[in-house]
Amino acid sequence: MMWNALGVLAAAYGGLALLLTIFQSQLVFYPEVDRKVAATPSQVGLPYEDLQLQTSDGISLHGWYVPAPQPRGTVLFLHGNAGNISHRLDSVQMFHRLGYSTLIFDYRGYGNSSGKPSEQGTYRDAEAAWRYLTEQRHTPSCRIVLFGESLGGAVGAWLAARQKPAALVIASGFTSVPDLGQQLYPYFPIRLLARIRYDTRESLRSVAAPVLIAHSPQDDIIPFEHGRALFAAANPPKQFLELAGGHNDGFIFMREAWVRVLGDFLGKQMDAACIR
Repeated sequence: MMWNALGVLAAAYGGLALLLTIFQSQLVFYPEVDRKVAATPSQVGLPYEDLQLQTSDGISLHGWYVPAPQPRGTVLFLHGNAGNISHRLDSVQMFHRLGYSTLIFDYRGYGNSSGKPSEQGTYRDAEAAWRYLTEQRHTPSCRIVLFGESLGGAVGAWLAARQKPAALVIASGFTSVPDLGQQLYPYFPIRLLARIRYDTRESLRSVAAPVLIAHSPQDDIIPFEHGRALFAAANPPKQFLELAGGHNDGFIFMREAWVRVLGDFLGKQMDAACIR
């Protein structure tokens, strides 16, 4: 009887582990959450260009280029794993007020972009956005800031390790998907099962640009220790900003300090980036 019970438990455990392996993409990517693009920059008083960016593997990405008058630089905005570009208009407004143009786009499968999301796909998407800025808009790499929120922090770190941006900002980022998954599912060998890696910490070791890490101790999705570990992995010069509040509202609670620290950090890098 006991052996039968153990067999049932083992089968159930194996079945759950198999499900975690098969449905990894659905656990990492949430493109259908509020997929409709519900607003545009013009609705918050900002001029913009509606773009279709082409990736190296033939995917069409929807994005916006929001110019600032006499910009200090350009922010390449890499959003998180849910929602779309229309849910980031507050951030676009913030960068505009700080004097930066912004290129924001939806990964494949998100918003009005074609295709299906994947780790390698998001890297190609970021490369397409970088090429648009440097090749079509002729923006010097030393005038481009990579800004990544949550999953976008992993994409930004990957891109920064291969290009030479003025700076990299990671807001509420994680060290890697296996690390985070192991914390969420401690009774399963997630590090062995994970096919999706997004190893932000490893990418940071190869980033030469100045890095700003922002994270909240009250983050309810990505533990604070991930932010501290990313800061430890980053090469100098680097800066850490402790936020307050949850994963999706930390910037609301810290808006004044966040804008001041971010503005000062970016201003300092822009003054030095093109002569480094």
